[in-house]
Amino acid sequence: MTSWQDPEAVRFMLDDCETWAVVGLSGDPSRTAYSIAELLQSRGKRIVPIHPAAAGEGGLTVLGETGYATLADVPFPIDVVDVFRRSESAGEFADQAVAVGAKAVWLQLGVVDEAALERTTAAGVPMVMDTCPAIEWRKRPSV
Repeated sequence: MTSWQDPEAVRFMLDDCETWAVVGLSGDPSRTAYSIAELLQSRGKRIVPIHPAAAGEGGLTVLGETGYATLADVPFPIDVVDVFRRSESAGEFADQAVAVGAKAVWLQLGVVDEAALERTTAAGVPMVMDTCPAIEWRKRPSV
């Protein structure tokens, strides 16, 4: 396990956080972001699609939830910002998460930005990288 997969941070996000903004969720069912958003919903989480397409005419609705073009556009509190973007783009969303008062940041499997981790955790916001909620839930003992 790496230092950026703190078990307490993972537990906090999976157990205590309800509203997950999913950055990169476009509504394309073939994309991983879509299947993870479905999983989050099945676990009782509220998902919030964050995608530039939401700014277009007609907006964006994914899995029954209204999408927003940016994190700053979301008119209610966000618990976790779950980032489905390449590593080189992920840091800006970690910074935006801190700016909007999110409680935590999750960078998906294969996404690593150590500088963003330092900035985010220094701001008091837990962050995990290079893992997936599906993987972390599977690691848990059955109840």
